[in-house]
Amino acid sequence: MLRHFPLSMFQLHLLLLLLAPLTASAAQYCSLKPPTSVNSASPVGGIQHSTNTTDGSEVIASAWYPGWLATDFPPSSIPWSKYNAMTFSFATTTPDVSTIALDDVSAQALPQFVSAAQSHGVTALLSIGGWTGSQYYSTAVATSENRTAFVNAVLDLVSKYNLDGIDFDWEYPGKTGLPCNVVNPDDSANFLLFLQELRTQPAGANLVLTAAVGLQPFVGSDGEPMEDISQFAAVLDRIAIMAYDVWGSWSPTVGPNAPLNDSCASASNQDGSAVSAITLGLAAYGHSFSVSQNAAINQMGSLALYPDFDASTQPLGSADTPGDTSLDPCGDPNGVSGIFTFAGLISGGFLNSNGTNATGIDYVFDSCSQTPFVYNPTSQVMVSYDDATSFAAKGRFINDQGLLGFAVWDVTGDQNDILLDSLHEAMGIEQDCE
Repeated sequence: MLRHFPLSMFQLHLLLLLLAPLTASAAQYCSLKPPTSVNSASPVGGIQHSTNTTDGSEVIASAWYPGWLATDFPPSSIPWSKYNAMTFSFATTTPDVSTIALDDVSAQALPQFVSAAQSHGVTALLSIGGWTGSQYYSTAVATSENRTAFVNAVLDLVSKYNLDGIDFDWEYPGKTGLPCNVVNPDDSANFLLFLQELRTQPAGANLVLTAAVGLQPFVGSDGEPMEDISQFAAVLDRIAIMAYDVWGSWSPTVGPNAPLNDSCASASNQDGSAVSAITLGLAAYGHSFSVSQNAAINQMGSLALYPDFDASTQPLGSADTPGDTSLDPCGDPNGVSGIFTFAGLISGGFLNSNGTNATGIDYVFDSCSQTPFVYNPTSQVMVSYDDATSFAAKGRFINDQGLLGFAVWDVTGDQNDILLDSLHEAMGIEQDCE
């Protein structure tokens, strides 16, 4: 295995879950297969990987599609032939456990999304939750009566929109996500009961059911990560660990948004990574920081890793609107996200059209986290993000570990498929789609 010590029971059960056969699904996938022999023994962050040989089984090539952006990025803009599963985001929980909501733009775009996906042989899923949509998940699964009502609400969505599956993006069971989210120590146990009930329904038996989870997927009633999550494997087809947002404006220093590895970093700079979580979701975006030139450039004249930043000044991200006064579901100001998509880094002048750093922009690639950083010395903005090189490293990691595939947040963040094509090439994916 990857580590030089045995996997913990938590890691082992997680790995088994990710490799579980997709027997619950009756949907047809666009065929995306690795070559019958994969040899990618190059080290990631100084750790040697064993050479694996695959059996040619199908790779899950998936991404999330943000429905609220459908006006500017309609479903017809998705490169369908390069995916075999696509997840529409987000339907949201509500105080009424029998009602799952969609905003007006998403409600109009979802039928187009499902039609386009299925016409390309791509499995169409709808994600419920997200950062601002998980407020009432805990309530929805808290009691037997509520779970049954929530099951029916999910199946109503499946029927109404002809969905192939549902993705549960609860942020987070048993832990605080958005400050006003309902949280219960028994969230994970109740979530499992809900999934089991959903699977017993004739309309739920053959659905593709997935979950998007944090680096510590399921927390027990004691507040600690559950060691045995094998029961989730019996009801979920797969999970995608959101191995991003590891570092951001909440962190003590600048750090990698989506590190592939952190075991080679100093102890103070180990906040989690794909290696420590066994698998990963991929990020087509990064976080920005306000960093003075004195802090950004080290004594060698190169871009520094983990420099201090000015937490009182959050640079505008590629989609931020100056003076935004909108409120989140808790009634608090949304504020400035500081997020730059990969495409936004190109349009913002940090990167050239081919994804390399632009003239006058400092760049460094961290060999440990396998992620790059760019810095504009004029605006004093530093961004931690993923580029083609880091996507390739993560693709090799997926092959090395024999994982089921990948999930990208989100499909709109790439530019001319630079990231996706690099991932496909690194994984040796052979495309066979009509």
